[in-house]
Amino acid sequence: MSMPAYVSPDQLMRDRADYARRGVTRGRAVVVARCADAIIMVAENPSRTLRKTSEIHDRIGFAAVGRYHEFERLRVAGIREADLRAYAYDHLDVTALGLVGTYSQVLGSIYSNPAEKPYEVEIAVAELGLVPSRDRIYKISFDGSVTDGTAPTVLGALSPDRIDTLNEFLTETSPLDEAVRCAAAALSASSDPDPDELEVSLLDRRTGGRRTFRRLSQTQIQAFWKDPA
Repeated sequence: MSMPAYVSPDQLMRDRADYARRGVTRGRAVVVARCADAIIMVAENPSRTLRKTSEIHDRIGFAAVGRYHEFERLRVAGIREADLRAYAYDHLDVTALGLVGTYSQVLGSIYSNPAEKPYEVEIAVAELGLVPSRDRIYKISFDGSVTDGTAPTVLGALSPDRIDTLNEFLTETSPLDEAVRCAAAALSASSDPDPDELEVSLLDRRTGGRRTFRRLSQTQIQAFWKDPA
């Protein structure tokens, strides 16, 4: 009887990483970034029902790329955890960092388990602080690794020169319309982005209420490309 082929643990993990990374880069990228009075989440997405961005809790947003059914499962689980914590304690006890810890553990456990297929996803959790200096954007990869910061965050594949352009021109003081156009230009394969192909959501500091998430309509998005009268 022939012996089964031996695969070293290092090679196994490299193969799993390559597999998951290919799944992530197969889809269109998403940009999550701070701008004046908001955190925006911009995606190239022609679908009006299969969303890549959504609300998790009052001041917390979610964005993702990769396999829809996998990141949708994570999104729903995050909403449930946030609601349970808010019910048991207080709304202010629900934080992005707490959710990120849960997501990291789940993705890391799946990735390191050879009996399971790694998730082909990359997600971001953004939290709008009570003041701009408390804004945070967390990026969680398919292996559970986490990066955090306040600079524009890209999910999926985007060329280094476009990322450099984002970091240079999209800042925390950029007006909303300018920020959306900058993100769309970085995501688009052409020099003329199509507003009808965009999905734009934001955590808006100007709402005045507890919930800050807003999803822009196609009419509102198109208005960013219209010349002022």
